[in-house]
Amino acid sequence: MTEHSKRRLKMWIRLLGVTRAAENHLREHLRVNHDTTLPRFDVMAALWRRRDGVTMSELSRMLLVSNGNATAVVDRLEKDGFVARRPSETDRRTVFVALTEAGLAEFEGLAAGHEAEVSKVFATVSEADLDALTEILKRMGGTT
Repeated sequence: MTEHSKRRLKMWIRLLGVTRAAENHLREHLRVNHDTTLPRFDVMAALWRRRDGVTMSELSRMLLVSNGNATAVVDRLEKDGFVARRPSETDRRTVFVALTEAGLAEFEGLAAGHEAEVSKVFATVSEADLDALTEILKRMGGTT
């Protein structure tokens, strides 16, 4: 192993550690301050971006989770009145899911708190660091 490849490995481990620590912090923040979970937040965020609704298969692909996992979260959100399902007019096997008005309002409140918490988590990162890190991640193939 070359010195350069060892440094890349250390960078990967550090990047993974920062990601996991931030995700764990945000999971706890959502649980404690908003009585919700990160999977619920992620489903609502995906539906917020696609206001007209998506199929369950599309939702699963967007979130990189199984249909079963997405369905379980959507079931709970529907029970809480935050999402609604509607059958396709052209294919009765297809069901679309979208946020309700209550779901939109709920998500927008969650999103504001989430953004503020992310900002706190990365408060030590300067504007110049943000620009440099964003450019590096883009070169690495990230979509940031």
